[in-house]
Amino acid sequence: MHPAFSILFFTTLAGAAQGLVVALALALLAGVAMDAAFVLQALAVGEVLLIAGLGASFLHLGHKMRAWRAVLMWRTSWMSREVIVLPAFIGLVGAWWLSLWAGISGPWAQALPLLVVAGALLLWYCTAMIYACLRFIQEWAHWLTVANFTLIGLSSGSMLVCALAALNQQDALLQVLAPWATEITLLAGLARWASLRRNADLRAISTLQSATGIKASKLVQKSMGMSAGSFNTREFFHGASLVVLRNMRWAFSLGLFVLPLALAWWAFSSAALWPWVLASVLQAPSLIAERWVFFAQAKHPQNLYYQTVG
Repeated sequence: MHPAFSILFFTTLAGAAQGLVVALALALLAGVAMDAAFVLQALAVGEVLLIAGLGASFLHLGHKMRAWRAVLMWRTSWMSREVIVLPAFIGLVGAWWLSLWAGISGPWAQALPLLVVAGALLLWYCTAMIYACLRFIQEWAHWLTVANFTLIGLSSGSMLVCALAALNQQDALLQVLAPWATEITLLAGLARWASLRRNADLRAISTLQSATGIKASKLVQKSMGMSAGSFNTREFFHGASLVVLRNMRWAFSLGLFVLPLALAWWAFSSAALWPWVLASVLQAPSLIAERWVFFAQAKHPQNLYYQTVG
């Protein structure tokens, strides 16, 4: 598939923001001591990332003024459900920030962290199911798609919270969240490795014969189905070589999992704070690379006719 950069930025920015607010909510529910000013700052970072992700998603629309119509198919479309859940989640995070800023207490204010965690999980599920529900794209049609969206979001968001805690001398929070961020990053790496191994072993269900309807046992394609470029030749194939795809897999694996885990080990052994900041910085471009591979590795059946040339 051809990765649209607007979708890459939306899914990675929103995912990291969800992981950030979930980590904060869990720490607060666990009774971890945190400065009120730091919590407000961290929630503001999460809200900005969510709004930036929402803005990036608009760049993918051909008719942006008709974006409101996306909610109309909520009964059957996971994208419509995501369009509903995302603004609701942004509102929940904003309400949590506002309640802390105004010093509001009571059952509703105390329930906000739990609602934020539930909203983040629901948003991850809706986003991932947009792709996992497409049974004709084998690379996506698996429960690992949902697991990877959730775990990678938790990993990047938790690492970001650790970096913010290190920069703001939030030692109590860092002491609790550092093991969580390390373990969730390791789990995310294992889940992503499992999906890469699964996808490498897949065998295409469709063939050139089934794509064209020609039953000949030996069939060789001499053209890509079009004499010039078209929507089919542009939007369903990334155009990069196998070498580029392989290098991108190595790049995101190192930057998203291996090096952050090594830096976390360094931070644990030396009690240094800067490795957490560096780990979060390394993850930022690696998230884009990982999501690019997620799309580029998916093989649309139509490419049997529009891309393969003998």
